[in-house]
Amino acid sequence: MSSDTEQRKLAAIMFTDMVGYAALAQRDDKLALELLEEHRQLLREIFPRFNGTEIKTIGDAFLIEFNSALEAAQCAIEIQRTLAKRNHDVTAERRIELKIGLHIGDVVHRGGDVYGDGVNIASRIEPLAGAGGICVSMDVERQIRNALEARFEKLAPTELKNISVAMDLFRIVLPWEQGAKAEGGMKDAETSVSGRSFSASRLASVGAIVLAAVGAGWWLAHQLGRTTEQVVSSPSVSISRATSSTAPPADQKSIAVLPFDNLSHDQDNAYFAEGVQDEILTRLAKVADLKVISRTSTQHFKSSPDNLPQIAKQLGVANILEGSVQKSSGQVRVNVQLINALTDAHLWADTYDRKLTDIFAVESDIAKTIADTLQAKLSGSERTAMSKKPTANPEAYELYLKGKFFWNKRTAADLQRAIDYFNQAIAKDPNYALAYAGLAQAWKLLPAFNGGAPQDCFPQAESAARKALALDDTLSDAHAALASLKGLNGFDYAGAIIEYERALQLNPNDATAHQWFANDTLANIGQNEREVAVMKRAVELDPLSLIINSNLGVAYIHAGRLDEAIAQLRKTVELDGTFYYARYNLAQALELKGLIPEATAEYQKTMSMTEDPVPLGMLGRLYALHGQKDEALKILQRLRQNREERYTAAYGLALIYVGLGDRNEALNWLEQGYREHDGFNIGPIRVDPLLAPLHGDPRFEALAEKIVPAREFGKAVTQK
Repeated sequence: MSSDTEQRKLAAIMFTDMVGYAALAQRDDKLALELLEEHRQLLREIFPRFNGTEIKTIGDAFLIEFNSALEAAQCAIEIQRTLAKRNHDVTAERRIELKIGLHIGDVVHRGGDVYGDGVNIASRIEPLAGAGGICVSMDVERQIRNALEARFEKLAPTELKNISVAMDLFRIVLPWEQGAKAEGGMKDAETSVSGRSFSASRLASVGAIVLAAVGAGWWLAHQLGRTTEQVVSSPSVSISRATSSTAPPADQKSIAVLPFDNLSHDQDNAYFAEGVQDEILTRLAKVADLKVISRTSTQHFKSSPDNLPQIAKQLGVANILEGSVQKSSGQVRVNVQLINALTDAHLWADTYDRKLTDIFAVESDIAKTIADTLQAKLSGSERTAMSKKPTANPEAYELYLKGKFFWNKRTAADLQRAIDYFNQAIAKDPNYALAYAGLAQAWKLLPAFNGGAPQDCFPQAESAARKALALDDTLSDAHAALASLKGLNGFDYAGAIIEYERALQLNPNDATAHQWFANDTLANIGQNEREVAVMKRAVELDPLSLIINSNLGVAYIHAGRLDEAIAQLRKTVELDGTFYYARYNLAQALELKGLIPEATAEYQKTMSMTEDPVPLGMLGRLYALHGQKDEALKILQRLRQNREERYTAAYGLALIYVGLGDRNEALNWLEQGYREHDGFNIGPIRVDPLLAPLHGDPRFEALAEKIVPAREFGKAVTQK
């Protein structure tokens, strides 16, 4: 555009001014110039993130143009947040404080400058903001009131110099402001709250209740230990807290992340909301000083429920994170609030409006702020892990989230869909380590859900796990997958233990890694009391998981604690009577206890729910042992026919031959299972009570020696 060209447009204008700069320049011009330059550098890093265009500087003031009032307001909040954090650790004379005014109106571009009412009004309302404040015109307030999670205070009527038309002015109440009014003092102020993601009563009380209940200093220390765009690697905040100078007890450092509301117009974006929730949870789980409940348990609840204390008690946590996600084209909005569910105190809330490419910074920032708010101790490696950006490709990220969405459903068909999405993500970004880790876990689980033969799936899983670790050796998911495969596919339990311990060091809250460690390794090598202890920890981390609760019952069976096994498995069946894995393990425990009619009934219920060869083989074995040979042979024929059509575990047929007393044929099928690498079923060969009649047979002992050498069985039961 030439210098003579004039362009008129509607624009949002920001006017900023340094507080006390003129007086400082008179006292110490060197310091004034130093702070002026620092202030300019800080602000010039922030403007582009919100599409702000610098028009000019006027001494210590900035004139900035934005395409929308929302971007201008978000930018202003981020500026004040950044400066408040910076000011927290400096002496009074080195503080940088700004007043910011915002207006939207007609402007004229001419000769490289901007003129018009939009500029004039922004410059006139800026002084009313006060140090560290933001003042907006009524036109701005109307445009952002339903798009910005903030509270607005209406200012007293004020005449603006050279502005003839009267207008209402508002001040944005910033959540960290120590001067926020208590609820009783708000009667004269008009407030507008955007509450689409949470209940109005909760949002209205976020500022006042938190500051009153927790203390302004405490809020300031934790809210200011972050920026919206990036994680601060090492906050040096040292502030006396109104609540206590000591860290909270361990149970206060516990949290559950409830399902996020999908506010997108396209309901197919549910996978994205679930993915953001899962990513925040995963980052929190890496902090050893926190107890973080796995998503399997939190998915049982809706977002923003009314009975938070009851949910917290059920999950064994003190704190709840609620949220919502709205995705549209290349933009995403994430709303979150952290609540102490035991006291209903609102600890922190924030809204993030970002480009899709910035979603990792948002997830990291939320996780770190929560950790800081709960006063969790963070090591350097934990801070690094929480702030990682796994891919720079947004398409790859969305495909990965779709893969995780279907992986969590745990059926053969859904695992296949997950594999397809993970492969698509890798095609978009061949260096996407997390996608390889997801691929490894999906291939590893597929045989357990009758989705493929172990000899076909396990090599695929191992290849993906090793690729993931080659790209990023700190991925706990990949270490856990490789650990499980070392046991299931290679019967290398010493190697599996090393990998599991590495996985749990990286992610101490990984309930699935605890479960696999106990079920796939400790059980098989006869460390059965340790198996119980590790499974109990898994239940603490995922108290409503059906598979984990079931496997605790199985651990009790391995340890010979049948009464506890029956009680645990009955509890799991009560959670979901259609979960057949719990039913057939309950049947096994009842059978071992000598309660044959009850065991038979449970096996029969299981048989009506699934074609899984394991419970069918268990029922066939029981029929054979108790004189119902014809029924046993019918199941045997059914399993043989299944093997002709698709992969069917040889173990189920072996069990029926055990019941029929045909040791030779039973061993033939067990050896076939070994050749097929069916570690799921023959890995526990030395602790499986249903195979006890084969003990002492030379063929059985030779096979058991290949799987778990006798010299290693039962060793290091008390090992940490």
